[in-house]
Amino acid sequence: MRSPEWMDANREYLLDQVQRIRVYLEVPGRTPLGARPPALPDPPAWPLPDAPPALDALCHAFDLDAFERALLVLCAGVELDGGLGAACAAAQGDPAAKRPTYSLALACLPDAHWQALHPERALRRWLLLEQDPEGGITGAPLSISEAVLHFLLGEPHIDRRLAMRLDSVDLPDAGQVPAGHQRLARLVAGILAHAPRNEPLPLIRLVGGRPAAARAVAALAAAALGLRLYALPAEAWPANPTEQELIGQLWERETMLNPAALMVERSTLPAEAQAAGRDDVTRLLERTFGVMFSAGSGGRALRQRPELTFELERPPAEELREVWRHCLGPLAAEINGRLDQLAGRFDLDPAVIRACGLSVQAQRPSGGESPDPDKKDDAAVRLWDVCRGQARPHMDRLAQRLHSPVTFEDLILPADALQTLREILAQVRQSTKVYEEWGFAARSDRGLGVSALFAGPSGTGKTLAAEVLAREMHLDLYRIDLSQVVSKYIGETEKNLSRVFDAAEEGGAVLLFDEADALFGKRSEVRDSHDRYANIEVGYLLQRMESYRGLAILTTNLRGSLDTAFLRRLRFILQFPFPGVKERKEIWRRMFPPRLPTRNLDFARLAQLNVAGGHIRNIALNAAFLAAEKDGPVGMPELLQAARSEYAKLERSLTAAEIGGWA
Repeated sequence: MRSPEWMDANREYLLDQVQRIRVYLEVPGRTPLGARPPALPDPPAWPLPDAPPALDALCHAFDLDAFERALLVLCAGVELDGGLGAACAAAQGDPAAKRPTYSLALACLPDAHWQALHPERALRRWLLLEQDPEGGITGAPLSISEAVLHFLLGEPHIDRRLAMRLDSVDLPDAGQVPAGHQRLARLVAGILAHAPRNEPLPLIRLVGGRPAAARAVAALAAAALGLRLYALPAEAWPANPTEQELIGQLWERETMLNPAALMVERSTLPAEAQAAGRDDVTRLLERTFGVMFSAGSGGRALRQRPELTFELERPPAEELREVWRHCLGPLAAEINGRLDQLAGRFDLDPAVIRACGLSVQAQRPSGGESPDPDKKDDAAVRLWDVCRGQARPHMDRLAQRLHSPVTFEDLILPADALQTLREILAQVRQSTKVYEEWGFAARSDRGLGVSALFAGPSGTGKTLAAEVLAREMHLDLYRIDLSQVVSKYIGETEKNLSRVFDAAEEGGAVLLFDEADALFGKRSEVRDSHDRYANIEVGYLLQRMESYRGLAILTTNLRGSLDTAFLRRLRFILQFPFPGVKERKEIWRRMFPPRLPTRNLDFARLAQLNVAGGHIRNIALNAAFLAAEKDGPVGMPELLQAARSEYAKLERSLTAAEIGGWA
């Protein structure tokens, strides 16, 4: 912020310069082609030597000579002094011509020269002055750029043509940035500060990590250099080459007027643009001077400026815990026992963590009551639910969220299968302790997630078991819609899966890939390019499954069709057997709700039906509708009718052994 004294002195200085230029337009008896008056005496001394006026600072930054300076002041004066516009009109002999032209400046202003009109000279190259291209070079009316005018007045702001495309990045609180990322920011700032001034500054590439993490590192590094950071999402970069040139010019002018750095976010480039190979932002990175960052992978290598790439690695557990503690403030003390679980399960930006904490605090009763010490876990539960909901808007666009009230008591499975499910549950719950506190993650960052294959015939409880695990962990379960994931376009399937995994990691979601053999099938012999890219898809999916830190469950009816390399990377493979008579009897017993009116149900005879649990549910539900239509209870006749319909759907016939004794 400028001092009030500087603001007053700067405005008086600028207006004095305008009045001096006005004299050149009001010489009596002179036409625009007449003799020029002698140069005026120097203005009075500037009263604040440590802080030069904005006009002098701008002229120094763009190396303007006396004529270019006078022309800039003339155009600024037209905006500040209405009488100067009338003077321009009189000097040009046209009452409507209230704006100056290059022709008028060449005729009236001292030290005029044609070089000032050159496209590479400062006035035109940096768009300090703008003119209608249809009016020619010398005859088109000139106007000062609005951003330049405000700079001269001591109130700088970014050009609105840039503002509509750029995001101003606030400097993050140091407590919201993991210690490792802070060290990286200091390293980057040191590299840029010591770079040779006569050579192009290196482009700093930040790859990996979340977009907010890249912004935080770049903002800290820029601030250490005395710069403000702006971010350019790649989708905001214009496709038109003329607009690209304009944006590049405006940004270079901005960095000369106001110290700033720019970060281009490649990861936001739309999929269709990536598929088309569009990489227009490379030209901006190549040709624009100053401090530049690039976030995200991809893009062509630069030829005219060096590049330095830094990996934004996932912070260790203790650093993430400190970020959560800082963002949650006093609330962190109330959930001390769950802080590790929250930090390990949800991959949220610091601003989102803070908002989640405020949401929990807002749910408390008004009146300033202190929380009950016997209910400290309530805050943790509420915070867990709020954090879990943050990823839903992203995931709901990519997959189907499943909700079910089922528990382990609803599963009818062999004891060893139930034990495997409980082992899966334990590994997800204790992942932070084993990987971070006990150090397994330091040995390798592969295979840190829990992946399981549920194989078995249709209706044997694979999806039900996934619902039970998600409910026990208090996490959302999403079933991946293969029709939205698999694409006929090369490379799109991998990108779709990457979006799913990234969004799932944000909210700690459980992923369910139904009919996984369609997505993770065996790699084929390479006969053409399509086979080669199909195999690349499988290889990518194997790698992504290993790096996913949550629980991913795959179901298949055909275990033998899955790629063997993929099977080796799975943590658990659980076979869901077809239920026997004993299991089917228990499934039938638990299938009917307590409020359902029934009559003379024989579960032993119902268990003779040779169908799995999913089909048993269909039969029971259809029988309930038949009974409701008759306004009576569910009995064996209704179940028999529903069973015939279910068997017809399966293209099977009821055998005498299945319905003997009750049909």
